[in-house]
Amino acid sequence: MFIKIGLRDLSPAMVAFARIALAALVLLPVAASRRALHPLRGRIAVVTLLGAVQVAGPFLLISLAERSIASGLAGILVATTPLFIALLALRIDHEERSEGMRLAGVVLGIVGVAILFAGDLTGSDDAMLGGLAVVLASIGYAVGSFILKLSLPGVPRLGVVAGVMSASTVLLLPAAVATLPAEAPGLGPLAAVLALGVVGTGGAFVIFYALIGTVGAARAMLVSYIAPGFAVIYGAAFLSEPVTLAMTAGLLLIVTGSWLGAEGAKSPLAAARALRGNAPPPAQSAVRQGR
Repeated sequence: MFIKIGLRDLSPAMVAFARIALAALVLLPVAASRRALHPLRGRIAVVTLLGAVQVAGPFLLISLAERSIASGLAGILVATTPLFIALLALRIDHEERSEGMRLAGVVLGIVGVAILFAGDLTGSDDAMLGGLAVVLASIGYAVGSFILKLSLPGVPRLGVVAGVMSASTVLLLPAAVATLPAEAPGLGPLAAVLALGVVGTGGAFVIFYALIGTVGAARAMLVSYIAPGFAVIYGAAFLSEPVTLAMTAGLLLIVTGSWLGAEGAKSPLAAARALRGNAPPPAQSAVRQGR
């Protein structure tokens, strides 16, 4: 919703840049105070790659998409990230590979995406491209999860996300400067971008990693399955976006499929260990979209 409001007066590149830069300002002091940045020395290339694939690219794509699709639709499509993690794991990471109910969840989620495209994104070429942009952003989130898991093992996650936000700020700076508004943006868009960056991206990541340390990754990741519902509710309540039958069906199928594909097929013992915080976080519990 905040992205949609920010786009009233700001370019997609400017919205993405501003939220990332504000998040970096929030995260860097926290990471520095906890000495979480030192392990990043010598790993700038990997951190920059992760920033391009999992933050700068997806945030820009989602902002571009919301010029032509509803914020609620974007929120639902972002929830496909666990589906792509499960699919990519077939080749990249056997620990995360899909079989049984996990594979069924992937299929269910893909059906949900198909319903969304068939029902709500076929009205125009712009809407279709917008939907594909969000799907591409979700693929970036998924690829980034594997980069994080395979290339930065043991590095404090708070330090990683602070470094990634900083690198992403630099990556998007040229595009933001090139699309500076000709006039001063209104108070509403400015407030929306401020809230999106400080609270919805920077503050949210600090809380998220604090939760992982206190209640475990499994409970902390519950946000991934309720966020799309809130995106639809906020869009309908505050932006008067329609809630269609295709959106409702797509939301249910994608969220259910994502849960099955990412978490639902764990054995009771593994699930119990994860809830106690003893199990290592899966790839999908890596850096998320500040969605």
